[in-house]
Amino acid sequence: SASYVLIGKHGYLMSLIKQQSARCRAAYVYASSGYGESTTDLVFAGNAVVAEDGRVIAEGERFSTEGTRAIADIDIQMLNNERITATSFADSKCLAPEYEEIEISYGPLKPFDGVLMRPISRHPFVPSDEQILNDRCEEIINIQVAGLMRRLDHIHCNSLVVGVSGGLDSTLALLVAAKAFDRLKLDRSGIIGITMPGFGTTDRTYNNALTLMRALGVTIKEISIVDAVKQHFADIDHDINNHNITYENSQARERTQILMDYSNKCGGIVLGTGDLSELALGWATYNGDHMSMYGVNASIPKTLVKYLVRWFALTGFASDKATSDTLLDIVDTPISPELIPADEKGNIKQKTEDLVGPYELHDFFLFHMIRLGFSPEKIFTLCAIAYEGIYDKPFILRWLREFYRRFFQQQFKRSCLPDGPKVGSVSLSPRGDWRMPSDASAALWLAECDMIAVRLKSEK
Repeated sequence: SASYVLIGKHGYLMSLIKQQSARCRAAYVYASSGYGESTTDLVFAGNAVVAEDGRVIAEGERFSTEGTRAIADIDIQMLNNERITATSFADSKCLAPEYEEIEISYGPLKPFDGVLMRPISRHPFVPSDEQILNDRCEEIINIQVAGLMRRLDHIHCNSLVVGVSGGLDSTLALLVAAKAFDRLKLDRSGIIGITMPGFGTTDRTYNNALTLMRALGVTIKEISIVDAVKQHFADIDHDINNHNITYENSQARERTQILMDYSNKCGGIVLGTGDLSELALGWATYNGDHMSMYGVNASIPKTLVKYLVRWFALTGFASDKATSDTLLDIVDTPISPELIPADEKGNIKQKTEDLVGPYELHDFFLFHMIRLGFSPEKIFTLCAIAYEGIYDKPFILRWLREFYRRFFQQQFKRSCLPDGPKVGSVSLSPRGDWRMPSDASAALWLAECDMIAVRLKSEK
């Protein structure tokens, strides 16, 4: 391009390049005249830009007297997947005019050496730029609030029941509920926050739950599940000292029964708190915390939930240090369903990530599998690069295999999810983006994981 430079023009140019690459679902390589092209009245900056599907992935230095260039890795598989899934792109094929094909010879491809020029984000659901992240958090909250407002308005409901555990997910759901009630000009006392201590509840989460509810001015109810669950164990002849899946799920279902029945009592609805990562892994008790009347966090992954609660702490409660500190402590609390008794010091003993693996890895797998359609081999390769020096390759492969196993095995829970707002580009709603039979097989994906394992063994 023989495009000259003016004040403010560069930002406009970059916007055009990004938009064109997004419209075409393509990579867009742009180069313009540079030093030495200037005549009497015009100056040329020498732009060198590579954009990919709406995002600049490489940019050379401008105003260089030596000339400049931009080099980047272009992900062809990702672009092909975008074109397959974007119906607007497929619809336009029949209208495309004839075009000229130009062959480019570049010699034989070299084997991939494990080095990429493009950055690989460890947290693909979370923008790395702080300002963009701040704007994104605000937009996400607004989407959640708008969805909940519409549901409450549609059913003429001014009462909401939320199970508040002092953990991340229920905290976010409660904060969204408070905002929704404010915008609907409803009294926050219509939000009934119920904390239900059980065998594994710790003082830390219990106190944080109560502190947060008091700060928000919602109605607080405390209902212990201990006696009810003990009676249930007696009814089904289960040994209370056997801390197996029956022991855990009985507590989750008792809590859900309390929430459902209390919502009937007050003419309200139960607000679900489970997030996208838990839905992907099936980390929810079927007909327990898996069920609600509106799942406000259903399309928000765990890594993003943390940032949203942190955003509330630093912006929404900037002038309220006590509440802000409570929210930040919730962010720092180990993720746990607290269904197993605490240790001898009263600390959380059952940590979710010890059982299912790091959520940051699972969110990485989820994004690249669902959003970009990548294979296990490619996901593993990208993850090993992104987490080099943090997780070794056998560790990553272990949890990648577990991710596929659980993702396929737990589809039956996603097939009957309650309604919830779609927030980002990845959703597992059976009524929206994700339609999958409950008896789908993970064999092909697990077989590819086996091939990776064989290769790793041979590399030792």
